[in-house]
Amino acid sequence: PALPHFSDFTEMMRALGYPRLISMENFHTPNFMLVSEVLLWLVKRYEPQSDIPGDVDTEQDRVFFIKAVAQFMATKAHIKLNTKRLYQADGFAVKELLKVTSVLYGAMNSQGGERAELPEEDSTKFKFDLGSKIADLKAARQLASEITSKGAVLYDLLGKEVELREARTESIARPLEINEAEKVMKIAINSVLEEVQKTKDMLNNVALDEASLEAKIEKRKLELERSQKRLQTLQSVRPAFMDEYEKIEEQLQKQYSAYLEKFRNVTYMEQLLDDHRRTEQEMFE
Repeated sequence: PALPHFSDFTEMMRALGYPRLISMENFHTPNFMLVSEVLLWLVKRYEPQSDIPGDVDTEQDRVFFIKAVAQFMATKAHIKLNTKRLYQADGFAVKELLKVTSVLYGAMNSQGGERAELPEEDSTKFKFDLGSKIADLKAARQLASEITSKGAVLYDLLGKEVELREARTESIARPLEINEAEKVMKIAINSVLEEVQKTKDMLNNVALDEASLEAKIEKRKLELERSQKRLQTLQSVRPAFMDEYEKIEEQLQKQYSAYLEKFRNVTYMEQLLDDHRRTEQEMFE
């Protein structure tokens, strides 16, 4: 297929700082490796922290990669890509790649119009990081929502200030009684002491539980060792009737061999008898 605007594509990629030189021969035949490499590079330009996997060894991996890139471009950059053309990885894929490179190239030109006067060696050093701008936009939206919610809470609190002001003024104007304050402080101290004592009791209980668990664990270990020793002893001891069992099993094997031989003989004799009867019947007829 013809490569529409291929010169524009190569020029934009070179201006964006793509490290490799792309020629027309690269897309005369399907070249999925190059298309995937370009797509992954463009995604990194949009958002360096993107986690799209670059594994394209199998057919399933390639389909997943194309879908992930298309979804990323649709959600992050609002660019709709044709996944079938991208999967073809030929000249038609260049049309889809141009959609992304055109946006990047236009954004780069809007960031700095003086780039045309830069030297050639400096132009390759230009780095366009749209991902950071998107991150800043997300942070700004989050801060705006937080400011709105905090403002609503502050408005509600200020609405209660009229009632609270009277109560505060009354509390300040009331004379402070030493005995009452001392009584309240003693109650608070006793409450704190009770909480401390409860915490100490809980710690003591934890220590007791830990000691009990350690004793149980040690007991289980001893039982396990005894069971293992008993198992080893049982495995090393030969059963009492094993010799007799082996002799009977050997006799059974001989009897089974004799049974098979007799069964074959009987079957053969029955077949001969059937043949003989068939022959007599034919002669009689």
